[in-house]
Amino acid sequence: MRLTVYTDYALRLLMYLAVKDDGLATIAEVASSYGISKTHLMKVAHQLGQAGYVGTVRGRGGGLRLAMPVERINLGQVVRHTEPDMAVVACLNPVDAPCAIKSCCVLRRALAKAGAAFLEVLDGYSLADLVKPRAPLRALLTIDAPRRSRRPLPPAFAS
Repeated sequence: MRLTVYTDYALRLLMYLAVKDDGLATIAEVASSYGISKTHLMKVAHQLGQAGYVGTVRGRGGGLRLAMPVERINLGQVVRHTEPDMAVVACLNPVDAPCAIKSCCVLRRALAKAGAAFLEVLDGYSLADLVKPRAPLRALLTIDAPRRSRRPLPPAFAS
């Protein structure tokens, strides 16, 4: 099983925002820290925003931040949201591809079970689990101590 670059960028963005003490980061800042494309990262941030994982603060000193607590962001759910096609082979696509041995194919069942197991493992992890080594991650991503004042938390954190 192989995840797309899109999902990789989504997970990296979420991890970056999770270790950011003030919770705000710009696309340029994140892209620079990882050495990845700003254009692609903007698309990822937009989709994560639509899904409710990332919120934006507009204006001077604004940026991106998590829209929910790290414990509530499930890795399996993020992957399902960002991966358009989790099928390992064509016959597992929603639109069944023609196959001469489909009716008795054990390979199809085995690969379907493997894909389900892959997602089941990811379901056991939250964003909080991915960022437990906070200090080393902050150092590797060159995230400095917060310089901006923290804005009020979005309603998702109030409960």
